[in-house]
Amino acid sequence: MEYSSYFSSSIMVVGAHPEYMSLLEEDVPIRNVITTDPQKAQALENDVRAKVLDMLAEDELTIKEIHAELRRRGDEKAETTVRHHVNILKDAEMVEIARLEEVGGGTQKYYKSNTRVFSYELPQGADETLDNVFADTRTELADLIAQLVADHGEEIEAVAREMKPCEYCETQHYEEFIVRELMNRALTEMGEDGELSDLFS
Repeated sequence: MEYSSYFSSSIMVVGAHPEYMSLLEEDVPIRNVITTDPQKAQALENDVRAKVLDMLAEDELTIKEIHAELRRRGDEKAETTVRHHVNILKDAEMVEIARLEEVGGGTQKYYKSNTRVFSYELPQGADETLDNVFADTRTELADLIAQLVADHGEEIEAVAREMKPCEYCETQHYEEFIVRELMNRALTEMGEDGELSDLFS
């Protein structure tokens, strides 16, 4: 969920004299938090790899089948390039070998994604529609997190102490990251098991 962490942002114009004139000064809230490790972030930098993840989230495919599906989607890539992209996703632990088959004296590898990427945008006006829902969600989450800390604070702190400093960050939010990971994994399992769909039906 979104946190109300604010910092002041100012845009200044420097004139010919030593005085500065403020054109804009506004509180800018953190509206989005993306939780992922650097290797996965790098793997997702390429739009072809995002498409590969999308197709492998639904089907087990070989390199040849991925190559053919990419071509159908308008991406003319050499098969060796496709293999390279799949290997990057595999190294990032976002794609796994789902099964092996013997074909013509050789071994055929079928790949499947263990990662689902939601690349959506809420429609215009959704913030106003969901305003009360957000308020309720925040209240319920606060109670849930308080209970998690009360019941499992020692485990969370133990994992936080083992985490390596983020090379890109000056301020570390290890406990927050762990709680987000716990919620994300729980939601992911509920989605894949069909529990979320049952709750909406």
